[in-house]
Amino acid sequence: MTDQGFPADAIDTSIPHPARMYDFYLGGWDNYEVDRTAAQRVIDVLPDIIPGARANRDFLHRSVRFLAESGIRQIIDIGTGIPTSPNTHEVAQAVSPDVRVAYIDNDPIVATHAGARLTASGNTEFFLGDVRRPRTILDHPTIGKLIDFGQPVAVLLIAVLHFVTDEEDPAGIVATLRDALPAGSYLVMSHATAEFHGGSLPEVNKVYEKATATLNVRKRVEIEPLFDGFELLEPGLVQVPLWRPDGADPTPEEVSRIGFYGGVARKS
Repeated sequence: MTDQGFPADAIDTSIPHPARMYDFYLGGWDNYEVDRTAAQRVIDVLPDIIPGARANRDFLHRSVRFLAESGIRQIIDIGTGIPTSPNTHEVAQAVSPDVRVAYIDNDPIVATHAGARLTASGNTEFFLGDVRRPRTILDHPTIGKLIDFGQPVAVLLIAVLHFVTDEEDPAGIVATLRDALPAGSYLVMSHATAEFHGGSLPEVNKVYEKATATLNVRKRVEIEPLFDGFELLEPGLVQVPLWRPDGADPTPEEVSRIGFYGGVARKS
């Protein structure tokens, strides 16, 4: 048994997992041969997945820093993925050491790294959970111990909802999370789109059809309604390099390579 309470043989090394593939896109080594093979197939048909993944990670860092600077002291990070420093709590606690972060992912290999990389701080915890069952996340004992829903909370859904099918109701998932949050809370979301790389989509989809979750890219007009009940902050839902960039604005050529939309919204 691992420290997270599941059998070590629960880690399936025979099927690619999107979190481990994403780790490979970012240049990480916390993945298996099956993940590397699948990820390389994606890279071969969509080389822009690498700058896209990096831009998405940078969006996470900027948005979390914004949250902490705005006074948020509680974060629920759903779909954490393989820990790649700086992680959510490292960025937030650099602003304010008292920020508390609950990490959730459905991949046991993430849990094997969580103790060393995500829970060294007394203000962080990790547990296995699935965004498709948001009520089980909200009702988990770790959430009850770490998060006070009487105070504003930020929920992060970074590059996770595109692994949720329409039939699994991504809007309903977000609504369940939203309804649990008090006024002054935030939603941070990024989501893959094929609006800039449509020609590659069929081949990319074939790869993810053999992974543990299929890819369900959406258009901007399909992603924006997922923020219903929140007020999108400026600059709205944009390609992730355009969300409050550090330093100089990215060039149009750089932005054209990024197939992720992202936004930060506040609940009134």
